[in-house]
Amino acid sequence: MATSEFHPIEQAAPDSGVAARLLRAIGAILGIAAALVLAVLLLMVLVTVCLRYFFSAGFIGAEDLGIWLHVGLIALGAPLSLNSALAMRLDVFVKMLPESLQKVTPIGADVFTVLSALILSFGGSEIMTMLGGVSPTLGVPEWIRFGFLGVGGALILVVLILQRIAEGKILPVLLSLAVGVALYAGIPHVSLDLDWPPSIFLGLIAAVGLVLAAPLPHAFLAAAYVVIAFGSSLPEPAIVSATVTGISKFLLLAIPFFLLAGGLLTTSGVANQLVRFAAAMVGHRRAGLAQTTLLTSVLFSGASGSSVANAAFGASTFQPELVKHGYRPAQAAAIIASTSVLDNVIPPSIAFLILATATNLSVGSLLVGGFFAGGLMAICLAVAIHLTVREQAPLPRANARQRWQSAVQAIPAFGLGIIVVVGIRIGIVTTTEAAALAAFYTLLLGIGARLGILSLYAAFRQAAVEAAAIGLLIGTAGPFAFLLAVDDVSGLISHLTTALGGSALAVILLSNVILLVVGLVLDIGAAILLFGPILLPAAVAAGIDPIQFGVIIVVNLMIHGLTPPLGMLIFVVSGVTRIPASELFRAVVPYLLALLVSLAILCAWAIIFS
Repeated sequence: MATSEFHPIEQAAPDSGVAARLLRAIGAILGIAAALVLAVLLLMVLVTVCLRYFFSAGFIGAEDLGIWLHVGLIALGAPLSLNSALAMRLDVFVKMLPESLQKVTPIGADVFTVLSALILSFGGSEIMTMLGGVSPTLGVPEWIRFGFLGVGGALILVVLILQRIAEGKILPVLLSLAVGVALYAGIPHVSLDLDWPPSIFLGLIAAVGLVLAAPLPHAFLAAAYVVIAFGSSLPEPAIVSATVTGISKFLLLAIPFFLLAGGLLTTSGVANQLVRFAAAMVGHRRAGLAQTTLLTSVLFSGASGSSVANAAFGASTFQPELVKHGYRPAQAAAIIASTSVLDNVIPPSIAFLILATATNLSVGSLLVGGFFAGGLMAICLAVAIHLTVREQAPLPRANARQRWQSAVQAIPAFGLGIIVVVGIRIGIVTTTEAAALAAFYTLLLGIGARLGILSLYAAFRQAAVEAAAIGLLIGTAGPFAFLLAVDDVSGLISHLTTALGGSALAVILLSNVILLVVGLVLDIGAAILLFGPILLPAAVAAGIDPIQFGVIIVVNLMIHGLTPPLGMLIFVVSGVTRIPASELFRAVVPYLLALLVSLAILCAWAIIFS
């Protein structure tokens, strides 16, 4: 689940010709359109809440309209993230290759993107011609919703071609187009009768895409199409239908709202008030500035719901100060990366929203479990920081008045967490409505901080693009998850746990091993979507509380933000601080061990009380 302020469409070189100018124009238009759609979504949900609570009324089709607009938002935002960190490319393996091969692998990666774009475009068009009927709540043809991703696929293809032309890679992009079109046209006419189930081939083909540094959603989508030749039960229209169905859930609207709230909180300067409060509370202790970084991450977790957002914020805010106070640069960056893990555990958490979507677990119960797990992880990190940091002078001790003033100034930021968690847990509002109220609250804070129109637009645009990237990943994981279910991978896991004794201990150990392996190469969102529904039934059968097990899944996978080769949090902090990722992977080891201790405690708790 990545966030980034890098917009490659706008950053093309000004002297790169007609293609670059077209690219900037398309980027500007799509950015404005995506931001407007997000604004409309926010307004619609807020109006719905007001109508229900103040007038005991509502309007028919509000939920369906929100879902349709969300699909449109993903279609508009997906092309904007094509070449940024939001594309979720795993380039570690490519960097290991000789320089001569490194020049060839982008062609293979672009083949996956071309194939995905063609699937969305033509698969969406085929559904549009096949699907009849009118939405009973909106009164418009049902095919429109599927047509959104068809348009999005065409836009991805256009942006890819223009981007490569602007980079002077005309021949490579023509080669990628030729191979992608040949595969798209030829796959339906190929039939390979092999004994292995299609889901295995899907995993292998997607792995090839990952090794070539293709965008993760594109690797999933292209692989789902290629395995048609290996006996897959999902034809092209069904692949697109499963993708659209995967993102057609009202709960998922909470993701762009939470991302918007976190962005506005930082832009408005309110996040800095959390820093001052944290420094006043723990800055005077041993390793005070590092402990301040940790406490700020805990507090910021209740606002952003995004570990990557916190990692970028912490790297830019705390890294210079930590180094100035005597911390080794790599150690300072490692502390920032490890404390950022907490953001997707302590509510509100986008990871828990994705898990609830995939497994139908209670969002409110997961958030409560996240509080306990996040607190435990924070304690373990605090101990690790205390033991590993030497000789750094603490910050001056704040007096009672300074602490009180910092607490009062931080009240606006605390209000955000209260709106979200209390609103959801008590049942006053749904998760999506709570996220919308949080976004509106931070919007008011931004207006109060006198943010200009351009700053507000940038926050809306960034949240929209980030949400589109996450949404596309969720959708494209749908066909993969379907084939895993058809091939009864869940049953295989159950049989394996039975062979190991079928106890809670066996399930916990096997599940953690599986998650530790897949987390090395999969984004947390993809891993949750694919393996959450598979592992949960085995845990329930063994008597493990499903909420506790869901928390273990998220904690396990979040820890992989610090492990090679993917290590998203490490790479984000490395990108901001310019410290080589290899140094950070070594420096983060003590804090990684502390987080693994917290995971072991959570697992022991689940086993004891199963």
